[in-house]
Amino acid sequence: MNFSQNETSSRFQKILKGREVLALAFGAMIGWSWVLVTNYWLLSAGTLGTIIAFSIGGLAVALIGLTYGELASAMPKAGGEHIYTSRALGDRWSFVCTWALLFSYINVCAFEAVALPKAIAYLVPDLKLGTLWTVRNADVDISYALIGVIATVIVSAVNYVGIKTAAILQTIVTGMILACGLVLIFGASIQGELTNATPLSATPINGILIVLIMVPAMLVGFDVIPQSAEEIDVDPKKLGILLSLSIALAVLWYILISISVGVALTSDQLESSQMATADAASQLWANLSGGTWAGSLLVIGGIGGILTSWNAFIIGGSRVVFALAESGKLPKYLGKIHPKYKTPHVAIATIGVISSLAPFFGETILVWLINSGSFAVTVAFLFVAISFLVLRKKEPEMPRPFKVKYGNLVGFGAVLMSLMLLSAFLPWSPSALVWPAEWVTIFIWSLLGLIFLAYYEKKTANTLTDEADK
Repeated sequence: MNFSQNETSSRFQKILKGREVLALAFGAMIGWSWVLVTNYWLLSAGTLGTIIAFSIGGLAVALIGLTYGELASAMPKAGGEHIYTSRALGDRWSFVCTWALLFSYINVCAFEAVALPKAIAYLVPDLKLGTLWTVRNADVDISYALIGVIATVIVSAVNYVGIKTAAILQTIVTGMILACGLVLIFGASIQGELTNATPLSATPINGILIVLIMVPAMLVGFDVIPQSAEEIDVDPKKLGILLSLSIALAVLWYILISISVGVALTSDQLESSQMATADAASQLWANLSGGTWAGSLLVIGGIGGILTSWNAFIIGGSRVVFALAESGKLPKYLGKIHPKYKTPHVAIATIGVISSLAPFFGETILVWLINSGSFAVTVAFLFVAISFLVLRKKEPEMPRPFKVKYGNLVGFGAVLMSLMLLSAFLPWSPSALVWPAEWVTIFIWSLLGLIFLAYYEKKTANTLTDEADK
């Protein structure tokens, strides 16, 4: 799957600069979870345990990120993982990797559609209009569903009209998130009490594993850089640097936020809190300036995180769909590029429609989406790490503007870390995915992928046979 420069330029606009690329990846990774589920991490693993989990998970993702950096610089094509694994492992394994990645991206978009109404409800407590139905003990309110659907339409429309518009939005909102987070971190540095963080490790092994399996989902987003590589106007060598920097910044962000909440709230307060990060900010700043304005500010930052993550994953997910359609593994119309806006508009609309269904399933699916999506993206990470090693051996002369030092060490380390992360999801692990909800979701998506793969492989074989007969 090699394209000339002319073909590349006719498909996408090469307009993203370094700052916008960094904002795209970092904004994708920080999302909303730092506001919504920090108390879940701290109660599961303790403050120190959470730091350990993010450090281990961050190291794993950093090694994987280095393999991405080299491959992205060598093959800066839309579709990222799909291109690398196809060249290294062939079409079938490439489809498995890309299908898993798409599942993770769609999960994030669905997660944000459910999380946004919950965030707004913190600022507007009387938001509920009436319950439509209940899903697994979670009420689905009319207003929540409407907000999720309307927001999906808006975010999809921003991406539909061009990546430059999406990048501008991403840069502005990411700056706002950083400012809001710094309010919490600064308040914790002045008013935080280390005694609040005790016990530092709640359940030494199990708790750390419970948080650890969520880390890949928290850090998925750096790979949006290779997905949009054809639209990035940056020296290919810098792609790897930007990618590695974005991972480091995201890990640091999660650790600093967790420490800040840990020293601000006691375990009892964490238990009763619906939004611990916001409550921590309110408590810290109430002692400094009075009022609960800081909590509202953190929620606004969290809403910004929803938008940046959502925006980035529509970009990434639509490019994945584009790559699959272009390679003949999905319907060709899904790979259409808008003649004016130069965006894969059909793929964007398709992801938007799927995301708009999520608010009708209630808040119960939030953790399901994180965990099953985390499993799927870890599968994709494993395939990319293997592809990195295969291409190092198979095509040693391939131009690699960003070439990783100690390639075998990094590559095998990335494979090992990916396998360790995957093992934490499996039934024998105390942090295993939940049966049936999470495993059934993965099974259904896998079955759907097998159907597509079988159908389009048969279609391709028939086409080749017809051409040979002619």
